[in-house]
Amino acid sequence: QVQLVESGGGLVQAGGSLRLSCAASGRTFSSYAMGWFRQAPGKEREFVAVISWSGTNTRYADSVKGRFTISRDNAKNTVYLQMNSLKPEDTAVYYCAANYGLGPSQAPLYDYWGQGTQVTVSS
Repeated sequence: QVQLVESGGGLVQAGGSLRLSCAASGRTFSSYAMGWFRQAPGKEREFVAVISWSGTNTRYADSVKGRFTISRDNAKNTVYLQMNSLKPEDTAVYYCAANYGLGPSQAPLYDYWGQGTQVTVSS
């Protein structure tokens, strides 16, 4: 069982930065690939980024590539999403999720989810 709690969301102007954190409980955190997803009003939840259990491999959605960076600290049971050069279209609720596998892009394949944190980017 893994419980996830996101933090770090807020209101920021376009071009600004935010760093999201996702704290996990459970001793098996390092066994899971960790992903970030987002969901804007009226839209489906979409993949943002994923990091392998070891932190060696990462993958990003084309829409955030070069602007967002995912990282993890297994000693702290925490995964991060550094978001730079934010755009209004990045506005969404951001969720972290755990996958006991290779970290797919499909949300239904993730085993555990956090409650989400709101990110709002003003123009």
